[in-house]
Amino acid sequence: MVASPQYLTAEDYLQLEAESPVKHEYFDGEVYGMAGASDGHVTIAGNLFALLRSHVRGTGCRVYISDMKARIEARNRFFYPDVMVTCDPRDQETETYKRFPKLVVEVLSESTEAFDRGDKFADYQTLESLEEYVLINTRHQRVECFRRNQAGLWVLQYYKPETATFCLESIGFSGAIAALYEDVTLEQSEKTPEP
Repeated sequence: MVASPQYLTAEDYLQLEAESPVKHEYFDGEVYGMAGASDGHVTIAGNLFALLRSHVRGTGCRVYISDMKARIEARNRFFYPDVMVTCDPRDQETETYKRFPKLVVEVLSESTEAFDRGDKFADYQTLESLEEYVLINTRHQRVECFRRNQAGLWVLQYYKPETATFCLESIGFSGAIAALYEDVTLEQSEKTPEP
């Protein structure tokens, strides 16, 4: 990602982004161009979108893939989550971004994994509507679901091939790990194998 040299207001960013051939995320006045994703990354996101689109049909919820922005007003940020679900009717008032997602999913890549787990997750936690934050691995079949409990704490549950299925409790969804990773060749990494 490459930063822009000048400060932009959120309104300036939205106007420029509407005309830009390249997507950018917005961090309190600075914009960063986004790199393209790998085949595995795109396939996993597409598989999940297809599963969730059927699941939410007719419920009033909407599922979005990576071209829809999430706005985090408390931190003055705009991100492009890989998959996002909102059930809040207020989100139908904005065409290019959503403010009240209940589920956000990021498919991990080596270049963004630390950010997705760290500062980006901290930013997403400021969304009162957010019930579940999910990280999907591209090197191993592993789905990590962080869920906000009644005390407001984020609790991790993860799923691997041995569990056969994964659950997204925020929207009452259960699906097969095999369907999520269908047609995906797991990416190789120089990092040590998963524990």
